[in-house]
Amino acid sequence: MALAVLALLFERPMHPYELAATMRERRKEESIKLNFGTLYSVVQSLEKRELVRVKEVVREGRRPERTIYEITEAGKLELQDWLSELVSVPVREYTGFEAGLSLLPVLEPGVAVRLLEERRARLEQGLAQAEAAWGVAVKDGLPRLLMIEAEYVVVLRRAELEWVGGLVEEIRGGSFDGLEMWREWHRRIGDGLPMEAEEG
Repeated sequence: MALAVLALLFERPMHPYELAATMRERRKEESIKLNFGTLYSVVQSLEKRELVRVKEVVREGRRPERTIYEITEAGKLELQDWLSELVSVPVREYTGFEAGLSLLPVLEPGVAVRLLEERRARLEQGLAQAEAAWGVAVKDGLPRLLMIEAEYVVVLRRAELEWVGGLVEEIRGGSFDGLEMWREWHRRIGDGLPMEAEEG
């Protein structure tokens, strides 16, 4: 949230309500974990750290006063450093799916195939929704520059969908390397034996 606030104030000074409206308009909640209820406290925290400052306080008609914030020079440096690291340095991200794959042998092969097929169906649905949202944004005139993260999500989902589909076909078709060992483990477990035969 703090990064998104700095990035928007880099564009122009805004009040918190305008910050939230712009994030929603650009669908930033799909790529950044946003909690709009904490927006004011995030802005106040950035102000305490002297990364943003009050530019002016305005009142329009009978509306309450609105405080307009702008980014400081220190804020611009922080934004550049933070973004540079996010864009240039790959970090190890531990996903739930990767953890599940690492423990896949616990499931019987047939069960694993069924669950992977469920994932494939959900991926197809998610991909269709992501492509539709991307299409709406393009139709609304948002340039690619402001939706590049949505494109990235679509590319990742397409790649995962293709990979999961291939994995399902390999297991189902019998060409998956280690499939017989996997089946044997479950036969032994069904017979009350350890997964691996004892030596000697």
